[in-house]
Amino acid sequence: MKSLNPADIAAPFGRYSHGAEVRGFERMVQTSGQLGLAADGTIPDSVNAQAEICFENIDAILTEGKMARADIFHVTAFVTDRAYMADYMAARDVYFADIQVLPASTLLIVSGFTRAEFKVEIQVAAAR
Repeated sequence: MKSLNPADIAAPFGRYSHGAEVRGFERMVQTSGQLGLAADGTIPDSVNAQAEICFENIDAILTEGKMARADIFHVTAFVTDRAYMADYMAARDVYFADIQVLPASTLLIVSGFTRAEFKVEIQVAAAR
């Protein structure tokens, strides 16, 4: 994978790439949007804690597909309020802290999810 960050456009707002090039892969995994629902059925109140659960779920899905964080080439995240962007981005930055080639990323503000308690949803695309 290769990051695509042209020098003649503004730098990314955070720890992600404007684009990601993937060549010669044999397999691809696309996750469904993951919500901050813990295995025991609880939903934490904080955006950061919900995002951490989303990323833990994504790790489990990638492991099931014999992939890892470094195989992620795109992240799409949804938050229900602009005020939640910073907390989501902080969780994302921790999640990708050890990744050298950062994925492309899209962050959208939406009106809500299936339950009012959910504040963030995250999906990824990975290739190997």
